[in-house]
Amino acid sequence: MSSTDTLTPSQTSTNAQVLDATTHANIHDKLARALGIKTAQVNAFVKLYDEGATVPFIARYRKEKTQNLNDAQLRALEKSLNYERDMATRRLKITELLSTQGNLTDELQMRIDNAVSKLELEDIYLPYRPRRRSPAAKARAAGLDVAAQIVLTQDITPTDALAGYHVQSSITDESGQEIDVDFSDIEKQLAGVQAIIVDEWTQALALLDNLRSGFAKTASIVSAVASDEKREVGEKFKDYFEHSESLARLPNHRLLAMLRGRQENVLGLKIDGEDAPFIEKIVKHFDIDTKAPAERKEFLVEAATSLWKDKWRPHIEHRLLTEKRLTAEADAIDVFANNLQHLLMSAPAGRKVILGVDPGIRHGVKMAIVDAQGHVKLDSEDKPVVATVYPFAPDNKMDEAKKVIDELLSTYDVDLVAIGNGTASRETDAMVKEILAANESLKAKAVIVNESGASVYSASELATDELGNLDVSVRGAVSIARRLQDPLSELVKVDPKAIGVGQYQHDVNQTQLADSLDKVTQDSVNAVGVDVNTASPAILAHIAGLNKNVAQQIVSYRKEHGAFDSRESLKNVPRLGAKTFEQAAGFLRIHDGSNPLDATGVHPESYALVDSLLTQTGKALPEIIGNDGVLNSIDITALAANDDNVSVKAIIEELAKPARDPRPEFKTANFREDVNSIKDLSEGMTLEGVVTNVTAFGCFVDVGVHQDGLVHISQMANDFVADPMNRVKPGDIVSVRVISIDEKRGRIGFSMKPESEKPVRPAAKPATANATNGDEKVSRPRSNRPAGDKRPSKPKHQDSRNSNSDNRSKAPRAEKAEAPSKMGTLGALLQEAGVTKAKK
Repeated sequence: MSSTDTLTPSQTSTNAQVLDATTHANIHDKLARALGIKTAQVNAFVKLYDEGATVPFIARYRKEKTQNLNDAQLRALEKSLNYERDMATRRLKITELLSTQGNLTDELQMRIDNAVSKLELEDIYLPYRPRRRSPAAKARAAGLDVAAQIVLTQDITPTDALAGYHVQSSITDESGQEIDVDFSDIEKQLAGVQAIIVDEWTQALALLDNLRSGFAKTASIVSAVASDEKREVGEKFKDYFEHSESLARLPNHRLLAMLRGRQENVLGLKIDGEDAPFIEKIVKHFDIDTKAPAERKEFLVEAATSLWKDKWRPHIEHRLLTEKRLTAEADAIDVFANNLQHLLMSAPAGRKVILGVDPGIRHGVKMAIVDAQGHVKLDSEDKPVVATVYPFAPDNKMDEAKKVIDELLSTYDVDLVAIGNGTASRETDAMVKEILAANESLKAKAVIVNESGASVYSASELATDELGNLDVSVRGAVSIARRLQDPLSELVKVDPKAIGVGQYQHDVNQTQLADSLDKVTQDSVNAVGVDVNTASPAILAHIAGLNKNVAQQIVSYRKEHGAFDSRESLKNVPRLGAKTFEQAAGFLRIHDGSNPLDATGVHPESYALVDSLLTQTGKALPEIIGNDGVLNSIDITALAANDDNVSVKAIIEELAKPARDPRPEFKTANFREDVNSIKDLSEGMTLEGVVTNVTAFGCFVDVGVHQDGLVHISQMANDFVADPMNRVKPGDIVSVRVISIDEKRGRIGFSMKPESEKPVRPAAKPATANATNGDEKVSRPRSNRPAGDKRPSKPKHQDSRNSNSDNRSKAPRAEKAEAPSKMGTLGALLQEAGVTKAKK
C-alpha cells in the first residue's frame, strides 16, 4: 500500500484482526500521547468504533464512555488509528520478509519498530527488496561476489582480485532460470564487482539517514520552462520559468503550483545540491582513504561516487519531494475541509418564501419561487411558478422584466429574493432593489447568494428526480433559493469539488480528499439533524449509520406510506436494521409526530429515562420541553444514565433547548449601491464584504464587483497572524479597505487593519526633517505594523508565488467538464498571484 492510500473500513478491520493485543495496546498508548488524551479514552473509542459506531454517534451519544471527547478529537483519533494500524500491519510484513531472507538483525528490528511513516518503513526495506535482474544480482549469480569480498577486505588491486575468476558458460539465478549476461572481459567483471560493493553499502541505513538530513538542509528546487514553445501557452506559470529556492523552506502552495506546471508539461523540475561533501562522507564512513594499493582506493572511491550519484541521491531527492508533496496535499485537503465545513454550516434564512434568481444576459434572468418548505410554488393551474425575463442587452426589456418581477413578489408574498452571484448579478440586484423601492407594499429583501455548483446540480440525476417537471435552465434558480433557505440541505446535493472552496483540489490525492470532505459533510449534517419527512436522499445519506441505498429506501417508503409518525416506524424501512437505527435515530427528527421526543436530539434509547424525569415532575412531556424552570428543579442525583451512555444532565440540556441549531444567526452583507465593478473602486475606500475563501496566505473577500479581492495575511491584523483560519472563515461579514487596484489584471488588494492615524506635524520643524514621511503620506497610507516588522506594506498577492488557490488563478483552471466556480469566487481564486477573473 502506498503512503497516499486510504484504508476502507473493511481493510481497517482486517488489519486490526492481524495485530496482537500488545501491538494494539502500544498503538493506543501512542495515540493518547500524541493527541493529549487518556489511554482509557482511546480504548473506549476503539471499542465502539470496531463495533461499528460512527464518529457523530460516539460524539453525541457516548460522551460518558469517551469522557467527553468531541467530534474533532474523535476524527483525529479515527484518522490516526487507521494510519497506525496500517503501519503496524506493514511492520509485521516487512519483519516477516526480512526474517525469511535471513537478513533481520536487532538493529533492523529497532529501526522498523521506530519508523514513524510509511515512507520510512519502505526505505528500511528497500535494500533488501528482491531484485533478480539488478546488476548486483546478476554479478552475484555469475560468481563475482568472491572477488568483491576480496577487494573489500584485502590490500589487493581489483584486477588481481579477479585473477582466479573463471567465466561461467551458463549463468542461472536462485530459481534456476538462465540469465542472459556477459562477464567475458575484465571491464565487465570489474563493473560487476563494483555493483556488488555498492549494493552491499546501500544497507548502511544510519549513513543514509545522515546524508538525507544534510542534503535536505542545503538542497534547492529549481524550475524552468520546458521549452520556448511553452512560454505562451504556459504564461500562467511564468513566475516559475526561471525559479529556484530552498526545498526545506518551500511553501506548500508553491510546490503544488510547480507540480501542476510539470504535470501540464510546461515546467521542468529538478533538485539542485552539492555532491562532493556527501561523497566525502561516504568515503570517510567506509574508511576508503586508508585503503591500499592506490588502484584499490580509486576503485572504491568510484564505488562511493556511484553509490551517491546513482543510488542514494536519486532516492533521497524522490523521498524529500514526496514528503513535501504529501505535506502540501494534506495541508490543501485540510484547507478545503475547513472551508467546506464553514460553508455547510452557514446561517440559514429559515422557512421563508423565496424568489430564486439565476442572473444572465443573453439567455435571460431565470426565476422560480419556493415556499417555506423548499418546494416550488404552484400557481392556480398547478403549474410551477417560474419565469424568464430579458432586461439586459441585447433585448433590453427592462420595463417588462420589472413588471413580471413585481407581480411575482406581490402575488406570492415573497420574503426574500435570492440572487445568484454570477454574470449580471449586481445589475439584477440593482433592478430588484428599484422594484422594491418603487412599491412600498412589497416586504421582500434582496440577498446575493453564492451560486457555485448550482449548474452541476441542475444537470444531475438528483435534480431530475426532484425537479423533473422543470427545464434544466430554471433548476438553478430553485437551487439558489434553497441555498438561502437552508445552505446545508442544498449544498450536500453537489459534489464538494464543484462548490469551489478548495485550493489545488484536482492535484491532491483524490481518495483522501473525498474521504476528508465526506467526513466533514457527515459531521455537519449530524450536528444539525434532518427532518426525515422532508429530507432529500442526498442529505439523508450523510446521517450516521445510513448510506445512499438506505437513504433512498427511506424516501421510497415515505412516498409509498406517507410521512413517518414516529422514529419507531423507521424500523419498518427495508434494510434499516437495529444497528443502523441505533446510529441514525437520534439525528432524524420527526415534527408533529406521536411522540414529542422524536423532534428532539434525545436518542430513543433514553426515552425510558425521560419517563423517569416526567414521573418526578408530575408533568406531561410537552410541559417540560423548553421549560428551564421545571427542568432545573429536577433532582438528578437519584437517576443514572442507561449503561453510562448519555448523562442525565445532557438529556436535560437537550430537553431545555430541543434540536438546537448550532448554525449562526442569518445576516447579510450590505454592498455599497455605488460600487458595482472594479472601475468604481478607489484606494482608501472602505467596504463591507463577505469572506469567500480562506487559504494559507490570506483570505478572499467579495464586495460585489464580480471579482474577489485578496486580504494578504500581512494585512489581516496589526498583530501577527499565524493562520488566517484562526481569524476568519467563509461566510464572515468583514470590513475591508482598498489598498491596491490593478484593473487590467483584475487584482484588488484589501486590508482589514484599522487605518493608521496620521500624526500631527509640529508647526516649527525644519522642512527636511520629515520629508520621507511626507512622501509616504502622499503615495499611500502607511502600514501600522509593530516596529521591526520588515514585511512590505503592500500585500504580496501580486507575487504569483504567494498564492495557492485553485480555479481563478495563474495556474490551470479545473477541467471544463466541472462546473465553473461562481460563488463569490469560493474556489475561483488566485492561484499564483492574486490574479482574479470576472465572474461569469
